[in-house]
Amino acid sequence: MRLYGPVKLSDYCEITSSKRIYAKEYIDSGVPFYRGKEVVASFSGGNVSDPLFISENRFEEIKHRFGAPEKGDLLLTSVGTIGVPYRVTGEFDFYFKDGNLTWFRKLNGVDQNFLYYWLQSPQGKAELSKCTIGAAQPAYTIERLKEISIELPPENIQRNIASVIADYDIALKNNRRRMQLLEESARLLYQEWFVHLRFPGHEQVKITDGVPEGWEKKPIKQIATLNYGKALKAEVRVPGPFPVYGSSGEVGNHEKALVKGPGIVVGRKGNVGSIFWVNTDFYPIDTVYFISADESSLFLYHALQNVQFINTDVAVPGLNRDMAYSREILIPDDKNYQRFLSEVQPIQKQINNLQDYNNKLAQARDLLLPKLMSGELTV
Repeated sequence: MRLYGPVKLSDYCEITSSKRIYAKEYIDSGVPFYRGKEVVASFSGGNVSDPLFISENRFEEIKHRFGAPEKGDLLLTSVGTIGVPYRVTGEFDFYFKDGNLTWFRKLNGVDQNFLYYWLQSPQGKAELSKCTIGAAQPAYTIERLKEISIELPPENIQRNIASVIADYDIALKNNRRRMQLLEESARLLYQEWFVHLRFPGHEQVKITDGVPEGWEKKPIKQIATLNYGKALKAEVRVPGPFPVYGSSGEVGNHEKALVKGPGIVVGRKGNVGSIFWVNTDFYPIDTVYFISADESSLFLYHALQNVQFINTDVAVPGLNRDMAYSREILIPDDKNYQRFLSEVQPIQKQINNLQDYNNKLAQARDLLLPKLMSGELTV
């Protein structure tokens, strides 16, 4: 078996960040200005509802003096939802927020695609976990990232390895896109029936102050308990089959689950009011609330996505439980409740099947990468 000795990544690229851009410099259109959320959205195939921009003149000034992201560079989310990579294609100009993203530039001897996939591998994640600081708001420091150790094959082998892994990546992204479309169809159905009140037979139902006859509004406190998650730092997680959930969604996995699934996760710190449905047993960390299996339903999941939760903290965005409990949800009569479930359960089953398939694909990819890197398998 051929092994490539570990080297320091910072010997093969410059690891740095951007120059400070102030909020007063944001404008309505111009050169895109990326935060971590833009990278996370790009990685997952989602959209950002509140994009930021800076002026062309400001961008050109920074680019001339300090440089700007260019084709072959790589960015890494480094605050909050950490460890998500982004490949710079050079197809358009953009700049990014200092601190939120780390910039890997001037790659020499390390292939961009290889590094992109390595950072997502178990080996890469293990190295990144050594760079993490903070509990409520995890973050990487540039100084720690400069100490990352990586097994680096010759560049031609790096490119071959990246090409093989890319096939898995394409399949995973296609399935994620299908899941998003299915999720969107269920979301639109909920809004049609329970927000716009165009449920089947609504023409024959009397509606008073936005409440159809036989329906009622209830505060969340009367519907479900918001349980606190439990701290589980990245460095103490043991890889396993159970997803770990934070306020930005799945942030890793662990050998043990904290609660039985299915369940609902509600963002408490950071990404306030984010809502996730988890079909399996899972581990919610201390930045979220969770709703247990016996109180969770697909109706409640979609209802919570339409609740306007209010941030009650200043330094780190937070959701006060009493405030959350006071928010009201429109509860339909049993006939429409069951009718909705009969519509969305088959949709959710398709989503679950695609997620299960993606989990298997990801496991196969993660098993393959170290074998390719070590030379046990050649391409």
